[in-house]
Amino acid sequence: MADGTPVSEAFSAPVGSTAVVTGAAGGIGRALAARLVAGGLRVVVSDRDPAATEQVATEVGAEGAVAGDLATAAGVEAVVAGAEAVLGPIDVWCGNAGIEAGHGLDADDAAWTLAQDVNVLAHVRAARLLVPGWLERGRGRFVVTASAAGLLTMLGSPTYSVTKHGAVAFAEWLSATYRHRGVVVQAICPQGVRTRMLEESGPLKELLTRDEALAPEEVAEALWASFADDRFLVLPHPQVADYYVGRARDTDRWLGQMNRLQQALEAGGHRA
Repeated sequence: MADGTPVSEAFSAPVGSTAVVTGAAGGIGRALAARLVAGGLRVVVSDRDPAATEQVATEVGAEGAVAGDLATAAGVEAVVAGAEAVLGPIDVWCGNAGIEAGHGLDADDAAWTLAQDVNVLAHVRAARLLVPGWLERGRGRFVVTASAAGLLTMLGSPTYSVTKHGAVAFAEWLSATYRHRGVVVQAICPQGVRTRMLEESGPLKELLTRDEALAPEEVAEALWASFADDRFLVLPHPQVADYYVGRARDTDRWLGQMNRLQQALEAGGHRA
């Protein structure tokens, strides 16, 4: 900011603001929950594992924990209802739950369906439940953890690439449709983050960390900073903006570069 104050310190949450963070048992979700609590929000955390969810709630100082499987409409409804029972109306929804299911063209229909349910439809189902109330109150914030794969691609995983693109597209639609009615929509799109998913990424780990692997807390801080100006794209790795522009400006050149990376993976014995 012009006065030298860090943007992350310029935002102050309204007293009594509430938030839900899904996929909060570890990694980015846990860090998001901790940052929101530190910022003064009343937070409910959610994940599939009840014990892990309760543990995180205790560790970060959340007001409650609601376990649930966001791969189904009933699961999303249960998480929203459980969170509202603790918090009352929800002001901020951080849809952080995500999954990488299947690799290459060998990914079967079950993997595609699971990825679609968790990475796209969970956001759609949550928005159906939350947006009407936000429109009545004139305010609400919907945050999607989408990954840089949602703006670029993820070599080796078409299920992840396609569904993260879908998550960004749905977030764009929400923003274009409701921003004039007080609904803020944001998409977090980091590259490599030091989480279990990165550690399990195999030969892709080097590619994902070429611009530095961030700590989950750095991603959470980037989101908090973005609350000051409500920007749509939250890019913890600023380089992603340049890649995104390059992809749009000369798509064939960008695809050629990505294909060279794919060839490098194959030279190491790893095919999609």
